[in-house]
Amino acid sequence: MIRNVLLASIGALALASCATGPGGVSATAVEPVQSQDSYYVAAHAAVNMRAAERGAPRAKNVILFIGDGMGIATITAARIYAGQAKGVDGESYRLAMEQLPYSALSKTYTHDSQVADSAPTAAAMTTGVKSYNGSLGITQAANIRDCASAKTNYATSLWEIAEDAGLATGVISTARVTHATPAATYARTTQRDWEDDSNVSPEGKAAGCLDIASQFLAWNHGDGMDVILAGGRAQFLPNTVADPEYANQKGDRTDGRNLMDEWKAKRPNRATVADKAGFDAFDWKGSGQILGLFEPSHMQYDLDRNARQEPSLAEMTTKAIQRLSKNPKGYVLMVEGGRVDHGLHAGNAARALGDATALDEAVAAAVAATSKSDTLIIVTADHSHTLAIQGYPDRGNPILGLVKEGGELTKARDGKPYTTLSLANGPGSVCKEQPDKKYLCDRADLTNVDTTTKDFLQQSLTPLGSETHGGEDVAIFAGGPGANLFSGTVEQNEIFHVMAKSLRLVK
Repeated sequence: MIRNVLLASIGALALASCATGPGGVSATAVEPVQSQDSYYVAAHAAVNMRAAERGAPRAKNVILFIGDGMGIATITAARIYAGQAKGVDGESYRLAMEQLPYSALSKTYTHDSQVADSAPTAAAMTTGVKSYNGSLGITQAANIRDCASAKTNYATSLWEIAEDAGLATGVISTARVTHATPAATYARTTQRDWEDDSNVSPEGKAAGCLDIASQFLAWNHGDGMDVILAGGRAQFLPNTVADPEYANQKGDRTDGRNLMDEWKAKRPNRATVADKAGFDAFDWKGSGQILGLFEPSHMQYDLDRNARQEPSLAEMTTKAIQRLSKNPKGYVLMVEGGRVDHGLHAGNAARALGDATALDEAVAAAVAATSKSDTLIIVTADHSHTLAIQGYPDRGNPILGLVKEGGELTKARDGKPYTTLSLANGPGSVCKEQPDKKYLCDRADLTNVDTTTKDFLQQSLTPLGSETHGGEDVAIFAGGPGANLFSGTVEQNEIFHVMAKSLRLVK
């Protein structure tokens, strides 16, 4: 009954939106294949209700920034970190993302889990439905134990809809382009880890299920994505071919295919690049398409990045906007700071905050390169992590440092100092395995340890090889046409509906 009420609400709102003026539907608006999914129906109705109350300004362009794993605590720590790095008061410093005029909280649970994986949360934003941990581009109707079910129970992404409507599209990530978040723009799979053919199980191959890199090549919407900048060359190169930058490394593919060459050959005026020199040499003012894969795996953490070898996230964002803006119909662009997540999984707050700061610099670059009158900019995260900001440190105390009160080290009941930042679990655990396979929990004394170095691992309680995600809500910051549709607490998949509605691409 609830579903019928929601459908009736959508129908009424859709009829109203066909009128001229704010909220009108363009002639190219479509009804995605997933439009009857219950998550889609509910989110579509919720966004339409807000649009009916507040108006829905039309956007020409949309830029979706995703800080992978960038929870509220990470944003706060990054704010202080960035301010202190500039020699100003970190606590009152304002990140570029925080200066966008609208904000909300996003509920990140998935169809089957309280604590989310990156794949379905990214897909929630790109397709408007919630699904299973470990899956990409499928609906709740799919069977995650049967990869073939993705062929019939899939969801169309906003990037596919935009390409079919004649808009320009792009994806930027510091992770592999086949990794969860960027792959959510083009892939449909029950197994997010099947990034190249060497990862696909024999049963999957027998069922005709394609690896994610092969799906990227098979993507047949519009004239294909115009700008793709990320890591992940190994997933595109055969295991018989040496990497263009690292002669001692080879690709991962076992099928003999060189997908970089295949992508370039599919259409004229395409370029593939593997380093900063190739990035700089590309004609960003022209109409060519570019596939830039800058590392065999993920790109370097920003704190480790060699500026002569890899472009920064801000550089990639600025150039992508320059290229995509050539399309008079507009564009849709995803920019992911993928390694925020990796730093936190490693228990390494310094590198995570370095990459969060790099993402914020990309946000600032996008704001400077666009007009708030026609470009909707959204900054959010797919999920959180277990990072905590603790103790009562003095104002101005280094965010990566030991807690000091009144200039003196604060000590815990074990007589040892502790850092402002810690993690609930992970490789920095104070519990160590003993020869008898039991664990002994005894914190290291950090009194004479420089906890501000980029290699320091934050202490944690639960011993795990990799720190886990966190399940709390994450932030949404937004500005530009359609940003007014964000407020309060929203379902994560509503982000798709705000973008699609603002672009007038979905009925």
